[in-house]
Amino acid sequence: MTFSIIDYIVFTGYCLIIVGLGLFISTRKKRSETNSNDYFLAGRALPWWAIGASLIASNISAEQFIGMSGSGYAIGLAIASYEWMAALTLLIVAVFFLPIFLKKKIFTMPQFLEARFDKRVKTVMALFWLIVFVFVNLTSILYLGALAMEKVMGVRMIYGILGLAIFAAIYSIYGGLKAVAWTDVVQVIFLIGGGLLTTYFALNYLGGNNGFFEGFRQLLAKAPERFDMILEKGTLMISDGKGGTKDAYLDLPGISVLIGGLWVANLYYWGCNQYIIQRALAAKSVREAQKGLAFAAYLKILMPLIVVIPGIAAFALNADITKSDEAYPWLLHNFVPSGVKGLAFAALAAAIVSSLASMINSISTIFTMDVYREYFHKKASERQLVKTGRIVSTLALLIAVLIAPMLSNIDQAFQYIQEFTGFVSPGALAIFLTGFFYKKATSNGALAAAIGTFVFSLIFKISFPTLPFLDRMGIVFLLCIGLIWIFALLEGNRVQTRAITIHKSQFHTDRVFKIASIGIIIILVFLYAIWW
Repeated sequence: MTFSIIDYIVFTGYCLIIVGLGLFISTRKKRSETNSNDYFLAGRALPWWAIGASLIASNISAEQFIGMSGSGYAIGLAIASYEWMAALTLLIVAVFFLPIFLKKKIFTMPQFLEARFDKRVKTVMALFWLIVFVFVNLTSILYLGALAMEKVMGVRMIYGILGLAIFAAIYSIYGGLKAVAWTDVVQVIFLIGGGLLTTYFALNYLGGNNGFFEGFRQLLAKAPERFDMILEKGTLMISDGKGGTKDAYLDLPGISVLIGGLWVANLYYWGCNQYIIQRALAAKSVREAQKGLAFAAYLKILMPLIVVIPGIAAFALNADITKSDEAYPWLLHNFVPSGVKGLAFAALAAAIVSSLASMINSISTIFTMDVYREYFHKKASERQLVKTGRIVSTLALLIAVLIAPMLSNIDQAFQYIQEFTGFVSPGALAIFLTGFFYKKATSNGALAAAIGTFVFSLIFKISFPTLPFLDRMGIVFLLCIGLIWIFALLEGNRVQTRAITIHKSQFHTDRVFKIASIGIIIILVFLYAIWW
């Protein structure tokens, strides 16, 4: 046990603030007055700063604090490509995806697929998303959060899993997206502030207590091999999580990271993923949503300092750990002083709980609006829809609690999440992109791509085990595009009646967004130029 009394006071204070705020927002409207628009989309009234804060609070979770720090320890700064490329991806999504979604006034991504294709495509993708969200994302967030509590506070893993699940459930299940989004604004302050403190204390120690910049200079000197953004094949061996080693190139395959599969992962995650895009769907307007995504992009550029550099610092400090994902808890345990440790751990808890709450809400939204209302109760009242959402949220959380302990044998959970999400993302992205911009794409072609993404991914994983999964995602994406094109030819090569009508005016952005975008691009060019 490494927490002092002051740490417990600080951490308890954080918990009370979040739960109190969440319950206050949840109970502002009478139970009978809450409708599906309020519960699932916060009344479509979120301002840009709430959207940006909620995006980051939902995105940054234990998989980043624990998982990405673990990958930073094992691989180095190259893993930051996930964060920095995400910043550019957010701009692309803001310009080309959001105007189409918001014009349709949809609740869910499957809902868009039904409008563009048909009910079969919607249902198949809804089921795929529910499986991945519950069995991969929700469970991994719970496991990694509990791992941190075990290493830092001495809490047994099963109690950590239960505690985090109950904490997230208290306000998110009752209050819906409105409670999640507004508490995220506070959560992101804890997340960034506390995260930066952990990085500062680790680097300050590394620099002989001479401050952050001296510590960073020492980090560059002691671990230069961990600052290669582009990995070469055979130059870095890491644990495979099974007692052996593997080439780090399999996780981040050199230059193809910048031009291949990582684009598939990012465009899918930020542009087609209910868990993330739901915040933008709840915006007051397209312009407000776009500014929110630009704000989130700047925060993404900052994230490697919080979630990757600590892992590299643990490596330079010769951390006494048995697997990579223990790097961040090890830093908290050894280098963050009493009093501050409570705040730093509150940052980690903020990341975990906000992501849990967001994931729970997205699962309930998809099931309620795309499965329950479609197949079980077409004429369900607003009250019945909200009630169903709450029941589904509870069941999803219970399933995740039961499965989460089974992930304890994984070395780099962040890579596990990326790889298995990669079974869905290539086909989903292909379906959405062709749905937007290829008017001849047919429902049968989209359905073939939805099934093909799993089939192709499984074939490549079994037949070509040495193929990096990011390269596999890029190839499967192209194959799914090819399937959609072939079906369009076979079905007459004609414009579909449900094709999206697009005008250039839809993609116009205001001056603030343009200036913000130029700033992000300049920063990214500078960062890659330094550590190429």
